[in-house]
Amino acid sequence: MTRKATSRNGVAIRLTDERWVHIVDEHCELGGFLDDIMRTVEEADRVLAGGQGELIAVRKLETGHALAVVYREVPPDDGFVITAFRTSRWDTLNRRRQLWPPTK
Repeated sequence: MTRKATSRNGVAIRLTDERWVHIVDEHCELGGFLDDIMRTVEEADRVLAGGQGELIAVRKLETGHALAVVYREVPPDDGFVITAFRTSRWDTLNRRRQLWPPTK
């Protein structure tokens, strides 16, 4: 079953079963985070530039960690989740170029 969320750019982002299995295989701590992953795409606190055209939606969690969802937007109105992970390495995230909200 494919889940969908709308990114901050208004693009429909798909999370397929195959990608979900990949995420929980690589990051077992995210097993109960399916809804959080989709909410992060829709309600990202920040969207950062990835290294090769992908986007990274970041949302702060109550634990002091961040949930990061890596995805790609395919013009004009399609996209897909690549992976997701939890991190407390704010310095690493802060080195990336912020795309949303726009910085001055």
